[in-house]
Amino acid sequence: MHELSDLRGADLAAPSEVGVGPWPGEWPDDPRLDPELLAAGDRRNVVDKYRYWKLESIVEDLDRQRNPFHVAIENWQHDLNIGSVVRTANAFLAAEVHIVGNRKWNRRGAMVTDRYQHVRHQPSLADLAEFASARGLPILGIDNLPGSVPLETYALPRECVLLFGQEGPGLTAEAHQVCTSVLSIAQFGSTRSINASAAAAIAMHAWIRRHTFGQPPAS
Repeated sequence: MHELSDLRGADLAAPSEVGVGPWPGEWPDDPRLDPELLAAGDRRNVVDKYRYWKLESIVEDLDRQRNPFHVAIENWQHDLNIGSVVRTANAFLAAEVHIVGNRKWNRRGAMVTDRYQHVRHQPSLADLAEFASARGLPILGIDNLPGSVPLETYALPRECVLLFGQEGPGLTAEAHQVCTSVLSIAQFGSTRSINASAAAAIAMHAWIRRHTFGQPPAS
């Protein structure tokens, strides 16, 4: 019987394709596996560990490992960056992503990672603040504005909400009011700000460096 960790004998996809083909030979006796994927192949954009796994089995496994930081992003203008933020949150295994404002958001940039990432709608910033307060989570805004604190020297708490504004206007005035602190990302070029999804990736990776790899912020 083939072991899940050994896919060398599988009908591997052509170089231009993602994933693996149908499972060769006798199927493994594992309730996490999806019979349809075993029969047809698994072309999803998932790590090898999850090849042939059912969607719900993947989510259950991720839930046992999720990091305790949350990500929130304002959604008043259907910002195209929201999908990319969700995708990055999935990559860094955030506890949840909160869409603040409009319920509908552009999923294109998420590349279907929202199937594996918990996404919660918060109708208003007050609702987000209530959620965070009930769980003792400080809300940390990310925006390059006067009075903001450098992300590079800030001691990010293990449990927190990282709040991002929309591309262009950044955090709204109302968002600033619910933030415990507002953090800026160091820049050295001519542009006033960086892309919202890029800022989200930098901030999430700063959390990963501090709490996964134990690297303190720069002094």
